Amino acid sequence: MSTTIGGGRLTPEAYLQIEQCAETKSEYIAGEMRAMAGSSVEHSDICFNLSIAIGNQIHGTACRGNTNDLRLWVRACERYYYPDAVISCGTREFELRAGLRALTNPTVIFEVLSHSTEAIDRGEKFLCYREIESLAVYVLIAQDTPRIEVFTRDAGGWRFTVAVGLEAEVTLPVATCTLRLSDIYENVEFPAADPTE
Repeated sequence: MSTTIGGGRLTPEAYLQIEQCAETKSEYIAGEMRAMAGSSVEHSDICFNLSIAIGNQIHGTACRGNTNDLRLWVRACERYYYPDAVISCGTREFELRAGLRALTNPTVIFEVLSHSTEAIDRGEKFLCYREIESLAVYVLIAQDTPRIEVFTRDAGGWRFTVAVGLEAEVTLPVATCTLRLSDIYENVEFPAADPTE
């Protein structure tokens, strides 16, 4: 659901003022607010497991991780997003507006896919995220099957790799993290296959 005030576009400052008092989070999309959908148990389990996996591996390095409570500002697209997780390597940079800070230089962004957000995560968000100069890796994590897709930026553009199955793993070259799907999907219950298909 999108919201504007008086039929006009919201300024970033107006959005942040509303967000400060809101009971639920919303993202800011070039003048409009979009309420964030509630997450499933599987989504929550995956995010928790991901935080443990990356946190343990980047501990003591120049990289820091954050969960979906950290707001991200993408200046080129005029958008505030709440990625499911981010890694920032080196000095973190923030935009300060209306007394609130938002990260501007993530190195890795993680999104856990759901039926209601997958098209946005693959389309709108990825197009916008690619405008972030510091972004080197974009990771999409399925929640209904063990599958992790990794988009890595290099001199030639974006490379795609995928890991499928609980025995698989994928290494993120920038933060030197290895994501073992058995760790990311620990205790996650996948939906039963439809026997008629």
